[in-house]
Amino acid sequence: MPPIVVQNGTLLRYMLDRYDPSSLKRLRRFLERQGVFTFKPLRTHLFPAAIVDRSNRHSGYHHVWVRDNVHVSHALYVHGDARAAARCLSALMEFFSRHRHRFEDVIDGDAAPADIMSQPHVRFDGATLRESREIWAHAQNDALGYFVWMYCLLACRGLLKPTSSDVSVLGMFARYFRAIRYWTDEDCGHWEEERKIEASSIGTVVAGLAKLRELLATGPNRREAAGLSDAELRVLEDRGRTQLRRILPHECIQKTKKRRTDAALLFLVYPLDVVGQAMGKRILADIAERLEGPYGIKRYAGDSYWAADYKEKLSPSERTVDFSDTVEARNALLSPGEEAQWCLFDSIMSAVYGRRFQRTRKPADFVAQTHYFNRALGQLTEPLPGIPAFRCPEAYYLSRGRYVPNDHTPLVWAHANLLVAMKLMETSLAE
Repeated sequence: MPPIVVQNGTLLRYMLDRYDPSSLKRLRRFLERQGVFTFKPLRTHLFPAAIVDRSNRHSGYHHVWVRDNVHVSHALYVHGDARAAARCLSALMEFFSRHRHRFEDVIDGDAAPADIMSQPHVRFDGATLRESREIWAHAQNDALGYFVWMYCLLACRGLLKPTSSDVSVLGMFARYFRAIRYWTDEDCGHWEEERKIEASSIGTVVAGLAKLRELLATGPNRREAAGLSDAELRVLEDRGRTQLRRILPHECIQKTKKRRTDAALLFLVYPLDVVGQAMGKRILADIAERLEGPYGIKRYAGDSYWAADYKEKLSPSERTVDFSDTVEARNALLSPGEEAQWCLFDSIMSAVYGRRFQRTRKPADFVAQTHYFNRALGQLTEPLPGIPAFRCPEAYYLSRGRYVPNDHTPLVWAHANLLVAMKLMETSLAE
């Protein structure tokens, strides 16, 4: 395996090619002292996308994203803080309940699915649970699927106790997915860009529907409250699974929008677990071969977000606007091979190999788990102007020929997934 780039040399005292319970505990204590695993929610129990101040508030990362919050709550759940995870999902449920007309208008035909701002909002003011008036690429079926999946997972474990009204909202999600025909719907997906039929979005909805079906099976009263039969949910879920078999291992196979590999597919392997072992291996191999770089993992080949010298080419107000309809203009900024390398994915790669090792006990899987865990650790920052030490950036990008953290540091769901990787390392060593 290629050598690991370590941004903060202090970590070299703690990083090992092979950990044991004692050395991993020592590493964890050090990271905890640095605040790596400290997550500070808003008073609503939701989490902003990144820690921002006046100097970088223009980024909009003080908003909350549904997707990010599900990943943070999942990390808290895996870590054993089910109470914090449940509070976060309850707040999301409250937001969707307040704004359920977004779903109902589409279901009833009073709003066109093509109108992005009429769709359920997936980025909003987390402090007030109010929608933002800013134009945004809200057509994100994956974000909605994530919410249903995580809410139902916690409810199935008895960690959330949904009311009849809550179950009704969950049923509304399913009817919305049916109304937009999610299995052929073009959405903006994980990266909020050009609308297309994406396997990563379809798979996330499938995971949500499967977990909803599991929850409703716990009692006829819940099926009645949801307004959906098990047979209806099975048909809806199966349409997505059929489409996944057509598309995977690609992200998109539409003629003019093809994308061979996208790191968002990794989430279908973990934590969603909606693909089989063979397809999971294929996805991991594709990402390692096509997207992995020395500093992180690209979202996809040709990704122009935070292209080289991004801050010199775009003003602060232009860097994080809605590019869903104008991505071609941004793509003109990119030279081949100069995509930003993100810090979200190595932790997930480690988690996938950790789950595999816990099943197979094959040494090669543990080696891979440790390798990607150390890559994720290596991304923690050295102290830089405006950026504290030991923080997970959103990405490293090229600035005047050198890879540096982008402005969105620390990125909360990158820290959350590093916590997941740590927990699964502990599990591998304990068994």
